[in-house]
Amino acid sequence: MTGESKGPVGQEIEARLRAALNPQRLAVINDSASHRGHMGDDGTGESHFTVEIVADAFVGQSRVARQRLVNGALAELLREKIHALAIKAKAPGE
Repeated sequence: MTGESKGPVGQEIEARLRAALNPQRLAVINDSASHRGHMGDDGTGESHFTVEIVADAFVGQSRVARQRLVNGALAELLREKIHALAIKAKAPGE
């Protein structure tokens, strides 16, 4: 399954990022199908994700600081349910 995730982990990622960062734009893309059978694939179909997010919280922040904000909002999920997360974080207008 590739594309905007509709599963419970994808929904939880979206809910946590909306609550923490109030994004203007957010896409949670499930990349797990591309990693089926690879290390970290737990068989759930929800282990690898890409997040594309635009939020005011990223204004004046470095790429690393932006990733830390996203990772902080998803810390528990990263420990327990997400094997890999690609982050594309931008400030409005970028």
